[in-house]
Amino acid sequence: MANTVTTNVVPVTVLTGYLGAGKTTLLNRILTHEHGLKVAVIVNEFGEVGIDNKLVIDADEEIFEMNNGCICCTVRGDLIRIISNLMRRRDKFDHLVIETTGLADPAPVIQTFFVDEDMQRLLSLDAVVTVVDAFHIHHHWDADEAKEQIAFADVVLLNKTDLVTPEQLDELERRIRVMNAIAKIYRTRNAEVEMDALLGVRAFDLSRALKIDPYFLSENAHEHDETVSSVALIEEGKLDMQQLNEWLGYLLQSQGANIFRMKGILNIAGEDNRFVFQGVHMLFTGTADRLWKPGEQRKNELVFIGRNLDANQLREDFLACVV
Repeated sequence: MANTVTTNVVPVTVLTGYLGAGKTTLLNRILTHEHGLKVAVIVNEFGEVGIDNKLVIDADEEIFEMNNGCICCTVRGDLIRIISNLMRRRDKFDHLVIETTGLADPAPVIQTFFVDEDMQRLLSLDAVVTVVDAFHIHHHWDADEAKEQIAFADVVLLNKTDLVTPEQLDELERRIRVMNAIAKIYRTRNAEVEMDALLGVRAFDLSRALKIDPYFLSENAHEHDETVSSVALIEEGKLDMQQLNEWLGYLLQSQGANIFRMKGILNIAGEDNRFVFQGVHMLFTGTADRLWKPGEQRKNELVFIGRNLDANQLREDFLACVV
């Protein structure tokens, strides 16, 4: 696998999924696979009992446990402290995997990489991988955690496919697609998946992440009863930066709690570079990207994933920012 480390920035995979979905099985696959990477792992267990070391096979990897409760409650300080200690041994590993408890909302973990300057400088969020139990998920659809884990995912493993029918899998995939139009979905048994689907996928590289399936931009894509959904906007035209900032600022202030993820590539008036942005809840970051290529269609692509999104209002407000 050609995921050799070329910079000192460490790629990070956040591994999430409901209790019993198959996260530990997947973690063992990552740890024992001959991918040529040295992997450090941070495991967060709910409660006092640490992870069963017989479950997590110790290859050349180092496992750090956070046993002080749910990762979303104390995540910032603890995670930053553990990662800071890890980075003193930067030469010992190439990739970092953070496994969250099955009850955790992954947002605070992801946000850690937005809010701390050292984290931004040293680490690169490679992908959020969510394992979904195809057999039991129907028990958990009403749980906010299950929906949020799917909504935040860059990669979804639809696991335990041998326990359900192909028709049930198709329906599951349709529901997941409505909630998250840009995640890559893999159907798995025993969490078996190619490593290059998990590590080094650069899902936060927006030019790769925004390969949106045209089907999900059709009008009927949003005729559903899911509270969690994705809205994709693809529009030509140049944007007024000040109006855009005002709109996004208002949007995050008024609806930030309901917007789990947003990503975009934008064409700003008077700029020769693409502008890329991404946000998690009320945290937002944007930066100038590469130059627009000669002959390249300068279009704006935005994706919002969240709860109770009003697709028509989002489109209307966005179009008001077009010069």
